[in-house]
Amino acid sequence: MFVIAGYIIVLACVLGGYAIAGGSFGVILHAAPHELFTICGAALGAFLVGNSSKTIKKTMKALPNLLKGSKYTKTRYMELMALLYDVLSKARREGLMAIEGDVEKPEESELFKKYAAISADHHLMEFITDYLRMMISGNLNAHEIENLMDNEIETHHHEASIPGNTINKVGDGLPAFGIVAAVLGVVKTMASVGSAPAVLGQMIAGALVGTFLGILMAYGFVSPLAQLMEQQVDESSKELQCVKVTLLASLQGYSPAIAVEFGRKVLYSTERPGFSELENHVKGKKPA
Repeated sequence: MFVIAGYIIVLACVLGGYAIAGGSFGVILHAAPHELFTICGAALGAFLVGNSSKTIKKTMKALPNLLKGSKYTKTRYMELMALLYDVLSKARREGLMAIEGDVEKPEESELFKKYAAISADHHLMEFITDYLRMMISGNLNAHEIENLMDNEIETHHHEASIPGNTINKVGDGLPAFGIVAAVLGVVKTMASVGSAPAVLGQMIAGALVGTFLGILMAYGFVSPLAQLMEQQVDESSKELQCVKVTLLASLQGYSPAIAVEFGRKVLYSTERPGFSELENHVKGKKPA
């Protein structure tokens, strides 16, 4: 929703300012189709040349998600920490082996089914169950598991950043392709140098439309998408960090209530629930 609204504001302000200054849209409308064909075609070709098939597929898959709002809300984090609290409470009460069945088949576990939004996230569930499985095995200490978690989170962050980096490079190239389109327009103008001044003026104005479109598409449309992708990647990594510190706190002997408090503290302030709010939620109490 905000993406579309932002695009509308960009177009309204740019074109509105041009209209207020007394500019004629006829030149832009006449030149825009073939200038856009040159710029977008060149950008698409460069995108295909400069990226592997895996990167192209990952980027195309990530683009539709930008139109949705962020799923990393306070409600989601509270559900995540409630799930971790329930799992760790069961393990503390009945022993780590009591959660082995839940960990091995989370899709059949009544414990995990209570939290549908979390269970539906395959990558997050895999992260949680993998490290719970290691805790059950008892073969690794807290420092070894922490190091392994850090490496996995770093790998996840790097991999998830690929689409954003790719889109950012496309945005960086658009002004240059706009100049290419403008130069072609100038070449066409120079070939008609014997024409009337009014005709030459129209041709030069049409050539400059290419530069205008390249810069507008880069900084008004494409580069903001890359920035939004980067923010989403940071949020997904923060969720994994929340799981990491919660599980490590439990592994070091802290009670489930204190362990989820560790997890709460690493969240961004915009999504972080209050201490009492989280405590009431994970313990199933109704707010006063």
